[in-house]
Amino acid sequence: MILVDSSVWVDYFNGVETLATKKLDSLLGMQPICTGDLILAEVLQGFRQDQDYQAAKTLLCSLPIYPMLGVELSLKSAENYRTLRKQGITIRKTIDTMIATFCIENDFTLLHSDKDFQPFQQLLGLKIV
Repeated sequence: MILVDSSVWVDYFNGVETLATKKLDSLLGMQPICTGDLILAEVLQGFRQDQDYQAAKTLLCSLPIYPMLGVELSLKSAENYRTLRKQGITIRKTIDTMIATFCIENDFTLLHSDKDFQPFQQLLGLKIV
């Protein structure tokens, strides 16, 4: 399963063409992709126009949506953050740590365009598209 991060969805809905949005275009309808509740909230809160919000909500809610946190994954996210920090790497956004940990623990592949995920790939086994 491929989880698409908000960094890709934001560009996609804004019509920004990147390698990641091109990849998303090629995956939609062809590969199993999903989103998570944290990503759903993060993406949808940014829409200013109701029409755009509704279109994005319809698309995102047509995908499988996974609950991404809970006590166990909260603890594992904290451990992963601390592991990286001990190696001199500080992740800028807590939500990125949660998303990466969710993918690692559930053996999902992540499609993203955010450099904060690189240490998770290099040091903690995150699979990326």
